[in-house]
Amino acid sequence: MVEERIARALDGRRVDAELVKVADQEQAARLGMTGSPTVLINGVDPFAVPGTPPSLSCRLYRESDGRVDGAPSVSDLREALNAADSTADCECPPMDAAGRGGRGRLAPVAGALRAVQQAVLRHFAATGEAPSADHLHAAAATHGRTATEVLADLAAEDFITLDDHGRIRAAYPFSTAPTRHRVRLAGGIEAWSMCAVDALGIPDMLGTDAVITSTDPVTGDTITVTSTQGRMTWHPTTAVVYIDQRPCIGPAADVACGALNFFTSPGTARSWAEQHPGHTGKAVAQAQAEAPGRSIFGTLLTASEPAAQLTPPEPSE
Repeated sequence: MVEERIARALDGRRVDAELVKVADQEQAARLGMTGSPTVLINGVDPFAVPGTPPSLSCRLYRESDGRVDGAPSVSDLREALNAADSTADCECPPMDAAGRGGRGRLAPVAGALRAVQQAVLRHFAATGEAPSADHLHAAAATHGRTATEVLADLAAEDFITLDDHGRIRAAYPFSTAPTRHRVRLAGGIEAWSMCAVDALGIPDMLGTDAVITSTDPVTGDTITVTSTQGRMTWHPTTAVVYIDQRPCIGPAADVACGALNFFTSPGTARSWAEQHPGHTGKAVAQAQAEAPGRSIFGTLLTASEPAAQLTPPEPSE
């Protein structure tokens, strides 16, 4: 049913689409599936209901007239596709700042880049702080290189950022400097994240429960997101994330992360946007903010073999 409706909604438009058969609960959580069928457009479920847990069960959709159906209506699909198209020509689509223009945050194996990147992330997870080059020599030596050489290459490709002394300033999703976003892991370690999307990706990346604490840039009120066994609970329930769309020239840490923030409500997000006309993004619902965090950071510590960097297909099930 859903495939036929997607085809009708596309009305002849050519897109890259993929039908994914989800085998278990773990895969459902990783992909952001909250019941069958789930439709993702650019990796985001436009019909997501905040707080709905991952599931393999049958999913129901409520139409505008109140009727319930087993798939999104053609009109709702068409509206979601048109909304996605409206940002397609932006210089910096919403998730590019977090995902390197669709290339993802997973460093290549060649040149010890992935080995050192993963060593950096594990050190952050274990200590809440960045490692020095001395801690990374063993990982770099697997390819006959020095840690300093590998860190420079990682910085050149925006997998990390370095300060003027060559020390790690950020290793997405972590930050060495205080930000609005603090993540407390189940074991008690606390770390700063670069932005709201990065914070939301940390529990999945580490496979652990966590509590994210942030503040609304307008009101100063606290927002918390509690991740328990892959399910996220937001407080307040009205909270959203603002996704920026400024031109992506330079490291994401400098040009975008400062505008990827939690807000207590769409209203405060709009107020902030009105005060910062240089930012042309939008506030997104909770499930739409969680999905890119999972997809961008979820495999950073589990991938070991060379693999193609995949961009989520436009509509998929």
